[in-house]
Amino acid sequence: MIYLKHLTVADFLLCISLPLRIIHYARNSYTIHLLYCSVGAPLLFLNMTASILFMSYIAANRYMKIFYSSGTHFLMSSKASHIISMTSWVVLLTMITPYSILMLINRTSQRSDHGTCGHLLKELIRPLYPASHAFAFIIFLSGLFSLVFFYYSASRRVLEVQERQLASANSKKLMKSRRNMLVLVSVFCFCFVPHYIVRIPYIIVQGQCSAVMYYVKEVTVLLSVFNIILDPLIYVFLCKEFRAQLNLKKIFCIKGNRNTSSSEAGDSENQMNTISTSVAPRAQ
Repeated sequence: MIYLKHLTVADFLLCISLPLRIIHYARNSYTIHLLYCSVGAPLLFLNMTASILFMSYIAANRYMKIFYSSGTHFLMSSKASHIISMTSWVVLLTMITPYSILMLINRTSQRSDHGTCGHLLKELIRPLYPASHAFAFIIFLSGLFSLVFFYYSASRRVLEVQERQLASANSKKLMKSRRNMLVLVSVFCFCFVPHYIVRIPYIIVQGQCSAVMYYVKEVTVLLSVFNIILDPLIYVFLCKEFRAQLNLKKIFCIKGNRNTSSSEAGDSENQMNTISTSVAPRAQ
């Protein structure tokens, strides 16, 4: 639940940056371009990196619930979750804030295309641009490998339980955990894998890339933005409190009650018909 809340905060930061990104591409203004590169792009970067981290933490937490079902491990405690979450935010903000400040203070006055933000930095601090993306790529790879590992381990655990024909309740619980991890892996791969496959080559050859490469990169950015749409799926599958607030159980109960009441009405009608037919001969 704690990691889901921080994932929601990351999505909120992306919502803040989207209007600035739209204005940036709608108007050919150097001031707006500078504002986007110093505020909007870092917020987008922060959202993507934080989302990758917190999705990895959620998967790790689900993994530990499977293999440490007693729940006594320190990393499964609320205190550990708060410490890990706050440390992640501090590290990300420590890296992004100086970049944004240096972008405003040490920018070049030259006008260029809106393709990248790296050209706005002076030569002395320009290496910060590829370095920050390299750091994000390392986090992405770590998150991808961890999610695949956790899902693979959970799947093996489910197969072991099914082969041993253990308690059905335990098997259902493990299958539910595997399904939740599959949702995480699917959202992660759909949103972030295409972006980083294209992004790193784009950064390396940013001065010589073609227009096609630029538009491919923009499409992958659009896919990465989809995580604010797909993240609610994670909330629905992984958070009971979220489902309760949406009254999903109540909706399903109402449908179930309607079906039950209709079947009960049918049964009572059949009983009345049976009684009437049995009473009729006696009256004669």
